[in-house]
Amino acid sequence: MSIKPITSKGTRDFSSLEVARRTYLKQLLQEAFETYGFQPIETPSFERLETLTGIYGEESDRLVFKIINSGEKVKKADVEALTQGLYQKFVHSLSEKALRYDLTVPFARYVAQHQNELSFPLRRYQIQPVWRADRPQHGRFQEFYQCDADIVGNNSLWQEIEMLSLYDNVFSKLKMDGVSIKINHRKILAGIVGFLGVESKLTSFTLTLDKLNKIGKEGVLKELQANDFSENALDTIEKLLELKGSTSEQLNTLEKLLVNQDDGLEGINELKFILSQLESSPLESVVLDFDITLARGLHYYTGMIVEVSAPETVKMGSIGGGGRYDDLTGKFGLKNMSGIGVSFGFERIYLVMEALELFPETLQTSANILFANFGDASVAIAYKYMNKLRSHGIACELYPNEVKLKKQLAYANDKKIARVILIGSQEIEKKEFVLKDMDTGIQISHPVKELLSLLIS
Repeated sequence: MSIKPITSKGTRDFSSLEVARRTYLKQLLQEAFETYGFQPIETPSFERLETLTGIYGEESDRLVFKIINSGEKVKKADVEALTQGLYQKFVHSLSEKALRYDLTVPFARYVAQHQNELSFPLRRYQIQPVWRADRPQHGRFQEFYQCDADIVGNNSLWQEIEMLSLYDNVFSKLKMDGVSIKINHRKILAGIVGFLGVESKLTSFTLTLDKLNKIGKEGVLKELQANDFSENALDTIEKLLELKGSTSEQLNTLEKLLVNQDDGLEGINELKFILSQLESSPLESVVLDFDITLARGLHYYTGMIVEVSAPETVKMGSIGGGGRYDDLTGKFGLKNMSGIGVSFGFERIYLVMEALELFPETLQTSANILFANFGDASVAIAYKYMNKLRSHGIACELYPNEVKLKKQLAYANDKKIARVILIGSQEIEKKEFVLKDMDTGIQISHPVKELLSLLIS
């Protein structure tokens, strides 16, 4: 019985053109990272399950792809837990490893594991695939690339400015006009729950607030009510969700509200410092907006948080994000290692560039030159020149069979090969070759001794 040829849910194949475009984007990001002094690392595609759980939050933990134990280890599965309906306990007994959910937590593990070998502050970048058992939709996949840059071992606010500048640099190079960056601070959110007298509910508050774009204001208020937020608290939150005005005006309003909340005031002052420095060295292409509703649901954020939105002309949503974390490595025994990281949503940025036609038309997806096949004598001469062209870095190929020229030219058209070299019996006799331009259809004869100089130039 034949197997239906389809990809697994949430995954994709990539054509030659798509691979060329993805390579172009990766290289541009890599160059930007290295220009800012970041150095590359790589971590394994899977980690110990205990490494990946307990940091992202309960909802995100459920999206981690578990790897089932193999061989004799399967016998260790807690079948009794399964019969009792303790599914999480059963899963953990059946699985000891998982595919990485993101690049940040494996990086934290890396830092803790290699701390004695590293120089701090450490500037690292990473471009690798990650996996999430999420519901696939436009711009959201179960296997996708993340492109992260982090600085750990330093709590200077200038690092925040560096990260915002990095975003600006990349989107300027991509010529992606209209990108906006929302900015907020987790300490401001902590100050708000402190003002409301529900300090213990910071996690549930941020997780719910993070769903604003999905469930709307009414959905957020309803979920907070279900989490025992009082009517007075809900009234205050509703007003904050409707906060308007310039960034400066909004921060001043919050400063008055949170006058007795040290965390909140610290967050406000940090944002004011960052924004004041950017006034003297403004961002070139991205627009920076304060947004009190920005929460980023991951538990490990402690300071400035950012989220990057695509140009309004493309319906895509977030194409990047990140923030400050003060103790991400603490889980691995390395305390008080402050860091900041940002991520570029590679797959979504690709889709935006495709929609806006920002990829260079000149991206090479095949050979530049095709040598037509007119039989063994023709091929012998062709190979002599092909080897020399390749030694000069010029991509070329030979049509493998002696078939009608029409078929060979159709092949060149299909692969968008710009030029075809014709060396038939007549050309061999005359010591010539014919160069055919596939765009214009013009073909011109040249002395064969000029072939290399003509094509290399």
